[in-house]
Amino acid sequence: MLGLGGLSLPQFLQSRALAAGKSFRSGAAGTSVILLWMSGGPGHHETWDPKPKAVDQYRGPFGAIQTNVPGILFSDMLPKSAQVMDKLAICRSVRHGSGDHTKGNHWMLTGFEGPDFNKPDNAIQRRPSLGSAVAAVRGPNVSGMPAYAAAPHLRGGTDNLFHYATYLGGAANPFVVNSDPNSASYRVRDLTLAGGLTFDRLRDRQSLLTTMDRQLRQVEQSMRDMDGHYHAAFDLLTSERVREAFDITAESEAVRDSYGRHEFGQSALLARRLVERGVTFVTVNTQPWDHHGTANRYATAEGAKLLLPPFDCAMAALVRDLVDRGLYERTMIVAMGEFGRTPRMNDAAGRDHWGHTFSVAMGGGSLRQGITVGASDEHGAYVAERPLSPEDVAATIYHHLGIDGRTTSFPDRAGRPLYLVENGEPIRELVGDVS
Repeated sequence: MLGLGGLSLPQFLQSRALAAGKSFRSGAAGTSVILLWMSGGPGHHETWDPKPKAVDQYRGPFGAIQTNVPGILFSDMLPKSAQVMDKLAICRSVRHGSGDHTKGNHWMLTGFEGPDFNKPDNAIQRRPSLGSAVAAVRGPNVSGMPAYAAAPHLRGGTDNLFHYATYLGGAANPFVVNSDPNSASYRVRDLTLAGGLTFDRLRDRQSLLTTMDRQLRQVEQSMRDMDGHYHAAFDLLTSERVREAFDITAESEAVRDSYGRHEFGQSALLARRLVERGVTFVTVNTQPWDHHGTANRYATAEGAKLLLPPFDCAMAALVRDLVDRGLYERTMIVAMGEFGRTPRMNDAAGRDHWGHTFSVAMGGGSLRQGITVGASDEHGAYVAERPLSPEDVAATIYHHLGIDGRTTSFPDRAGRPLYLVENGEPIRELVGDVS
């Protein structure tokens, strides 16, 4: 690794063997997922489940608009997304009952309840993230590409901690861009050589290390394994295909403009480039959505006016771009946060944490589109019909990728087999009967 100028990629690749022996439906080969992660919890009233007939303190500061599917309304803050509703499905009755950022974050990113914020283990991830599980089972769609990537970073938001592999090992962790694709200084850290290091010098170092260690690697299996991960890391670093996939400047000005010249938009465009070129799961981290007006947070109207227009632009452009490129049938998009917001506005003109009902937007793949699943009550307070769980959401994502979460397990650190899904089921209204 020193010979690679500090490259950390061997750690990323070291446990790739976890995927061995795991199966998925052959018909799902080449499928992928883009998760638009709205850390902090977007308000369902201000996005996909407005309540225009409610009184002011429940309705909130915005109105509702008709989408291109008759009878389905969005917040008037999502005019562009409303015009692609026929390509989306909105689950309006997801619930887990918690207003704890830490617990909810873990619940939605893994399918399983997480630790309490006020407990000593509040940063300890108990189950692998959806992306990490996919990386372990499926690997990349194109050899040599990362299986799981994230843009622009996985920082910020509120308790935004649980995107990683835990007991699945380092190879199932995300390859994180850690740079703003909208910035003139955008660069992907692990795909850029250290200052003064050329690819010729890098190859010379690789040759020297290979010669020095050859005999030892012939004796020690673990060293032979590490040698394989080292070479895989070298191939990733020097791969023109990988560097080209992350090169957002290769996109036309018109395409870049359609997504919006902001961090949200260009990160979503980068996600499209990555799945198009063989990455199986990409998380686009959009934050912060914790708009309760207290504790130095934005009020609902202020936060929505700041974050929703760029999000709306990016999501609508992503849907259209995937459709136009013939990628939508094999690419599933999911937009969600860890919970929703309280039905009643608080005294600071914000909405507080609420896990009793909230919305998740999905689209693409083989999902039925142009529909809503479930419903909240007249105030957006509780589930009125068809309750859905975080595990149902996870099972639906896995199903699109050809993974049966109920029969796929990995041993935890104590050696106990833990299944990717224990109680959830793919949402039948979206995928049909899978029994």
